[in-house]
Amino acid sequence: MFPQFGATADTLSKASTIMFRIGTDAHLYDDPEDVNIAPLLDSKFDSEKCEALKRLLALIAQGFDVSNFFPQVVKNVASHSLEVKKLVYLYLLHYAQKRPNEALLSINSFQKDLGDTNPLVRAWALRTMAGIRLHAIAPLVLVAVGKCARDPSVYVRKCAATALPKLHDLRLEELSSTIEEIVGTLLTDNSPAVVGAAAAAFSSVCPNNYSLIGKNYKRLCTILPDVEEWGQIVLIGILLRYAIARHGLVRESMMFHLHSKEHSSSENDDSDVHSAVGKVGIDPSKKYDSELASMISRCYIEGPDDYLSRSSYSNRVSLAFSGAKFTSCKNNEDVKILLQCTSPLFWSNNSAVVLAAAGVHWIMAPRDNIQRLVKPLLFLLRSSRSSNYVVLCNIQVFAKAMPYLFASHFENFFILSTDSYQTKALKLEILCTISTDSSIASILKEFQDYIRDPDRKFAADAVAAIGLCALQLPKMASTCLEGLLALTRQDSFTSDVRTSEEEAGVLVQAIMSIKMIIKQDPPRHEKVIVQLVRNLDSIKVPAARAIIIWMVGEYSKVGEIIPNMLLTVLKYIAWSFASESSETKLQTLNTVAKVLSNSRGENLETLQKIARYVLELAECDMNYVVRGRGCFFRKLLSCHLGSKKLEDEVITSPENEGLLNVLSEHMFHEQAFQQSPIPINYRVYLPGSLSQIVLHAAPGYEPLPKPCTILHDADTEADLSEQDGSGSFTGSLDEESGSYNGSDHSVTSGGNTESGSSNEDENIQDPLIQISDESHLLPAASADLEELMSKRDLETWLDDQPSLPNSSIHKESKVPRSARISIKDIEKRVRPKTYELLDPANGNGMKVDYTFSSDVSNISPHVVTIQATFKNCSIETILNIVLKHEDSTTKPSDCSESSSQDDVPALVPMQEITSLEPGQATAETIHVRFHHHLLPLKLVIYFNGKSFPVKLRPDIGYFVKPLPMDVEVFRDKESHLPGMFECTRSCIFKGHVDDLNKEKGDHTFSKDKFLVVCESIVLTMLSNANLFLVSVDMPIAAKHDDASGLCLRFSSEILSNSVPCLITVTAEGICSEPLNVAVKVNCEETVFGLNLLNRIVNFLS
Repeated sequence: MFPQFGATADTLSKASTIMFRIGTDAHLYDDPEDVNIAPLLDSKFDSEKCEALKRLLALIAQGFDVSNFFPQVVKNVASHSLEVKKLVYLYLLHYAQKRPNEALLSINSFQKDLGDTNPLVRAWALRTMAGIRLHAIAPLVLVAVGKCARDPSVYVRKCAATALPKLHDLRLEELSSTIEEIVGTLLTDNSPAVVGAAAAAFSSVCPNNYSLIGKNYKRLCTILPDVEEWGQIVLIGILLRYAIARHGLVRESMMFHLHSKEHSSSENDDSDVHSAVGKVGIDPSKKYDSELASMISRCYIEGPDDYLSRSSYSNRVSLAFSGAKFTSCKNNEDVKILLQCTSPLFWSNNSAVVLAAAGVHWIMAPRDNIQRLVKPLLFLLRSSRSSNYVVLCNIQVFAKAMPYLFASHFENFFILSTDSYQTKALKLEILCTISTDSSIASILKEFQDYIRDPDRKFAADAVAAIGLCALQLPKMASTCLEGLLALTRQDSFTSDVRTSEEEAGVLVQAIMSIKMIIKQDPPRHEKVIVQLVRNLDSIKVPAARAIIIWMVGEYSKVGEIIPNMLLTVLKYIAWSFASESSETKLQTLNTVAKVLSNSRGENLETLQKIARYVLELAECDMNYVVRGRGCFFRKLLSCHLGSKKLEDEVITSPENEGLLNVLSEHMFHEQAFQQSPIPINYRVYLPGSLSQIVLHAAPGYEPLPKPCTILHDADTEADLSEQDGSGSFTGSLDEESGSYNGSDHSVTSGGNTESGSSNEDENIQDPLIQISDESHLLPAASADLEELMSKRDLETWLDDQPSLPNSSIHKESKVPRSARISIKDIEKRVRPKTYELLDPANGNGMKVDYTFSSDVSNISPHVVTIQATFKNCSIETILNIVLKHEDSTTKPSDCSESSSQDDVPALVPMQEITSLEPGQATAETIHVRFHHHLLPLKLVIYFNGKSFPVKLRPDIGYFVKPLPMDVEVFRDKESHLPGMFECTRSCIFKGHVDDLNKEKGDHTFSKDKFLVVCESIVLTMLSNANLFLVSVDMPIAAKHDDASGLCLRFSSEILSNSVPCLITVTAEGICSEPLNVAVKVNCEETVFGLNLLNRIVNFLS
């Protein structure tokens, strides 16, 4: 009607589209036949070349063939512009295999770029050469990769590791040994980024060459927490396979217990498992399914296909490993360090890393420590919905093998409304597996809600789960039967209205669950069978009717009620035979035949009439299957039907009569034969693998190697000792590698000199400072050599002559000197910090202060001791003073002290203070269990009939206790806690400046500046944290006032779990000025260590 408005709208739409495209590369996709590309490629300006190359890459993305521009693009490979060079490399990678002759023309440019000073250019050139994948240039690419594997740049070395699998894919046998050598070189790199890429190359190129891993095993374990996430997954698998192939399975692990059923030592192992089960309060008889668990462990080693291919059930169980193929975790350092370095990965942000670490502990960790993997796996269920199914698939295997692991965490597997059907099914199966006597009530109540779910398929699964729980816990069979019987009597199942297919599935599943429960103890559940038979007329679902009719025939002689009502039931099903479905008719024929063949009583004649009537109806049925079954039974039971006519038709000789009797007896008699146990044919794959999700061997899947398949090599141990002694020096030293190896060079180690000096001064009174002069010749030379080799490596790379002669090593090698001092009676000068709990203004004149005590509580390791001071600042007497927890509902006399964290109250009741006169103060020792080392505890102070809420704030410095040790032990423990276990922060320390200024004013006595600085730092540390002073190392510098190199060491252990926590404080700067202090904390509990570090930096600054 108004066309101008339509035109205006169209114009506005185009205008808005243009506005949105401004500043983007969307215009590159507009014209696929742009004729300006060729001139732009020949332009003198880099910006125009970039525009043309972007257009070409946009056309490639759209599927156009632009290979005709290949010669013009190749000549731009020598451009000095990084952006042009990068775009040319992308184009060449796409068309190199289509135009191999032209691609070979650019090889010279690539080789030239490999010597460029810019590491990005070197990396791009190597990536492009390896990506071309032409057999003709494979030797050149291999030389380039070998050169880049020793490049000073971490990024270039990482690209070299990434290029190795591409070379290996060319299947050139003559290059395989050289490729493996380069992989071994990259595995010795100091950079975690390079090691992760090298691990991926190892798994693709030579996954079974464990000699490369043996030379670097401990260093790879140490660097594992610092490797990028996807590299961690590959490296964990490599280290696990090496540990099993080298040392075998762990004797204390789950795997050994499952393989040792035939060994005499299994009794001791069983006792260990019983103790582990007892910790969580679960019946030891339900600790695991031995057959299933044994199958799981064997599938890990042999592979499911090989295991399940064995013909007989007995052969599957008979195989067992010899005791020589097991090792002990207590004595094997390789297994210890693997478990230790994978423990922090339980809390990785990457779910795949957590599963990989859990797989290591599931296979290698002692059974007492295997519960450590439970909480990380449960945390994954809350973190990401997309990974729930993958995590549940692995938890399902763990729970089937050892149900007690997850039994106390059953609530984590309750169904959520947002869960997919596959996730719901897995959770139901896990809940059935881990159900116990204490949790079954909550689980069944949850199942009742699931039955009302709109998704009737899931409701049927919930009904099946109830039956499985009854089989798992026979004590609950009666309760489950009552619920299932009530479900069968619902109006939706018994009404004349046609039941939907999904609704019918719920009823059928309920009756099938009842059938499974009855099968366990038929005489006990006779009345249940009677109830089902009485409801037969109201149940309209054919499959459900067929199951009930089957039970009538199967249990026709059970109890007293069923035999008496059997004749009536058979008359009913014979009367309704014509109107039944084919499924019900077939089951009716089976039941009648079974009852007739087993009958020998007074009702035999009536049964024969019913059978003849049913068989005649069957022979006239429209369904050919029913007709065939009727004819078969008519001939088979001819001798039982009591008809002379039938006997004359069928039986022609006594031999036939005997044959039919034997056949019917074997088919229908109750105890004719015993069923052999059905073998478990689950397909189980390694935890965290894709095969475990898809339930078949995915491409590239390999089971664990056979235990102890590689022999011990003495040369490997020699290489390890050389690496440990040389400070992990490799040919790829560089500032970019991120490794810190020289931190210990300025620190002295108390050795023979100190002991010698102490022996000489036995009769002399111990001075305030004990000085022992020591030197480090080897570490200093090693540090200078490392710096020199880094420069030489770079100069050699740039084809320059080294400018440093060999003699410079000795000329520039300086020997640092340091002295160890001991500060006497430092503990007497420690004054813990006082905090205010209640001030007089808000407390009606009551003042309460508290300090954290260094005394360790004897009540529980989770309890912190606090000294509280109550002072009456008012002019009136304060009566009945008591301190309680805010949520406390019990009286002090009712609370019992226990060493268990769950039994210890948040505040151990203190004795009531009867009265406080004005100005009077009293001190009380209270024991507090904080919920977290950062969260305050809410308390209430009661006096004079009033309550005053207060908050008791924790101090993480007193969540540790002193751990006495010497310097050697400190360094040994510190060397085992690198990477993720180590955190460092810096701050400015000014506490010593005021003390030095006081010393200047006091001319009567003047202390040494170094001693003042040391005492100030030590007092500050010990006044704010419960630590043990290990050592104080003071540098002997050329400058009198230089405190650089001062190193103080403190040791402690966490109260709750006795995990060591090591603290190192180093100072830099002038004694009379504020010092730059670096604080390093090494602790296995990384979160606690980081929070403690923040607290230390806070009070030092």
